[in-house]
Amino acid sequence: MRRELGQVHTGPVLEDAFAATLSAARGGDEAAFTAIFRDVQPVLLRYLHIIGPESADDIASETWLQVLAGLRKFRGDERSFRAWLFTIARHRAVDWGRSRARRAAVPLAGSGAEERLTAPDPADVVLERLATRAVLAAIATLPREQAEIILLRVVVGLDTAAVGRLVGKSQGAVRVSAHRGLRRLAELADRAGVTL
Repeated sequence: MRRELGQVHTGPVLEDAFAATLSAARGGDEAAFTAIFRDVQPVLLRYLHIIGPESADDIASETWLQVLAGLRKFRGDERSFRAWLFTIARHRAVDWGRSRARRAAVPLAGSGAEERLTAPDPADVVLERLATRAVLAAIATLPREQAEIILLRVVVGLDTAAVGRLVGKSQGAVRVSAHRGLRRLAELADRAGVTL
């Protein structure tokens, strides 16, 4: 179940064990829920750092609270679970953006308070690896829709139908957006002299 640091996740890790792990988590097994959380949280944070960078941790927390509330009712395989989780995350990000637009924010940057309030997150440690960090930085330069679609398709491992439902686009539009985004990333890599 463990991945090497800096390796980008491209699909299910729990695989055959997922059904048993989910069943145990639904029954209240904390270790099973922790296994699911540890498997998905780094990818969830990567996604949220692109679509809601200033509030990714808060959105992730709200997402997991909603997952906990609905876990007993969920039915499906690991890919269905991931699609369900990322749908929740996207909705929480949209809600967070609306809420933030209605209230003024007081930035913590520069005060030192931010460093005192947070501990290093394992996902952040992984993101510090140069290759992963560079890829995410390049993805962040894309238009938001393309970046989101590439993260959902390539990093999360959702199929075009699931991504289309999640972002409200047809499968064809998802494929075109992903193609354009990946082509743009290839151009950036060429300019930077990086061999893919």
